[in-house]
Amino acid sequence: MSTGTTTPSPGISREDLARLTEHWGERPSLRVWFSTVDHKRIGRRYLVTAGFFFVLAGLSALAMRTQLARPEAGILSPQDYNQLFTMHGTAMIFLFATPMLFGFGNFLLPLMIGSRDMAFPRLNAFGYWVFLFAGLFMWASLPFGAAPDNGWFAYAPLNSEQHNPGLHMDVYALGLLFLGISTTASSINFIATALKLRAPGMSLNRVPLFVWTIVATAFMVIFALPALNLDNAMLFLDRRFGTHFFDPSAGGNVLLWQHLFWIFGHPDVYIIVMPALGIVSAVLPAFTRRGVVGYPLIVLSIVAIAIISFGVWVHHMFATGLPQLSYSFFSAASTIITIPSGLQIFAWLATMLLGRLVIRVPLLFVIGFVVTFVLGGVTGTMFALTAFDQQVTDSYFVVAHFHYVLIGGAVFPMLAGIYYWLPKITGRMYHERLGRWAFWLVFAGMHVTFFPMHLYGLFGMPRRIYTYPSEPGWGGWNLVSTVGSYLLALGLLLVLVGVVHAVRRGRPAPADPWNADSLEWATASPPEPYNFPVLPRVHSLHPVWDERTAESTGAGATEDRILSAGRRTLFTSELDARCERAVEMPESTLKPLVLAGALLIFFTALLFAWYPVAAVAMVAVIATIAVWLWPPSRPDQEPGVAA
Repeated sequence: MSTGTTTPSPGISREDLARLTEHWGERPSLRVWFSTVDHKRIGRRYLVTAGFFFVLAGLSALAMRTQLARPEAGILSPQDYNQLFTMHGTAMIFLFATPMLFGFGNFLLPLMIGSRDMAFPRLNAFGYWVFLFAGLFMWASLPFGAAPDNGWFAYAPLNSEQHNPGLHMDVYALGLLFLGISTTASSINFIATALKLRAPGMSLNRVPLFVWTIVATAFMVIFALPALNLDNAMLFLDRRFGTHFFDPSAGGNVLLWQHLFWIFGHPDVYIIVMPALGIVSAVLPAFTRRGVVGYPLIVLSIVAIAIISFGVWVHHMFATGLPQLSYSFFSAASTIITIPSGLQIFAWLATMLLGRLVIRVPLLFVIGFVVTFVLGGVTGTMFALTAFDQQVTDSYFVVAHFHYVLIGGAVFPMLAGIYYWLPKITGRMYHERLGRWAFWLVFAGMHVTFFPMHLYGLFGMPRRIYTYPSEPGWGGWNLVSTVGSYLLALGLLLVLVGVVHAVRRGRPAPADPWNADSLEWATASPPEPYNFPVLPRVHSLHPVWDERTAESTGAGATEDRILSAGRRTLFTSELDARCERAVEMPESTLKPLVLAGALLIFFTALLFAWYPVAAVAMVAVIATIAVWLWPPSRPDQEPGVAA
């Protein structure tokens, strides 16, 4: 139930509102907890689960920084360090960054476009369960000393059975293949939802920038992820069945791994950063009291980044001995991609300069993002120069750049989004002073941790080492970085305390505490199960600020009597969002959980070479899919809706 006040819409009767509640509401029970397909509940689960994996990865980082605080420390063994190092990177990239941003997308995208759910609610639930099981599959290996230990990039030939015996890299290959199912399913769902479920009148030039970034990210995932899946499938075949895809002595090629990995890996940087940039564009209007400057140019820059990012992968391979001429093309692409990114930075700065700033915690994190991301971008353009890249490759300078881009470009916007949408997600307001303390600790801790890495990277300290001698003089700078990491951890702990405090003791949030502009703020806080009692008709890019959109909730009574007759939402045309028809949405079901569980058994059986069990599990997977797709005994009636 909503903790905010809900005023019945003038366009729908109380009887219709009661029917909507009956059709869309879910009675609290254990079965419903496992079977829900409500995008809001699934979005919250993504956020919480990704946050849990973030905590595990962060604790791994603290252990590594403690080990590196002084020369020749013996807190961690080389084997333990390698496993923590690999799980930290793998979890941050695959189990935290993208799932966390997809969690925002799951909760917000239907609300932002004026829909009642995702296009495929059951597929949405399936994606979450697969994500959860894949993450547990990978982290469960750590207590048994069998976690991946070859870095999150898993370069060949060190990932082979000859050089890395045991289950370590089998967990890596199978875990990422398992996780890829979730990411692909979510991406397809985002694209279909954004194209077909927009509110009437929300033509493409009225789509919120956050939605643009989610859709661009989804397309990037669909085109980039097959390269990583192919890499991991070939690795598993090499390790288990004696193929030689990466074995030069048998006609394979070790660089094949790097090419396929970075064909995925460099777009993945923007897969992570792109939705975060969308969060910034969503937050700014509420705290500048105006729309973001240059909306058409920002949309073009989003599309340009999505395309150009696929032509930059050799940017990561300048030290591998490829032909020098080829480097020039990728160096040029690495430089060109900074142009659309810089365009968005200037648009946000212009928005802040031309607007009337209201300094609240979400805006502080946006400002911290701009400062940090620009610094990371400056070093990124340096890496586009082949000669410089070859000098600092495999040094801590790379580690510094990488974290400036990903913490500055992703974590700061995520934290801005958490504080901004916390009232909508939980129905409670956060504590402003506690949030400000959290910001300054996170901001200071981030720069104290990672800025010195530029220096001792230039002084020659290589990355991926678990200890170092005292002679080069790296110990002092490493101690500074370790102190900074604990400061950063304290700031993030305050963020968690602030969220818990808001949920338990925060004051009830109104529907729109920020005077924001997008449609999610036209719903109750938290939203009702059906999101909108009357689906809005959109007349501008800023619908909540537009009186015609507010008035339209009373004009759609005929349409909404049809929509309130069942668990239905509206299909609209792809370009101009004209009404097409009402569609029946599925109710809660255990099929997504059962299918994800069967896949978990299948991948676990492959890991331990229980091939008969794997065969039985695959039969269960196929049977569950057949039951899922079997047509209902009585076809749903889908009445047309007048445009």
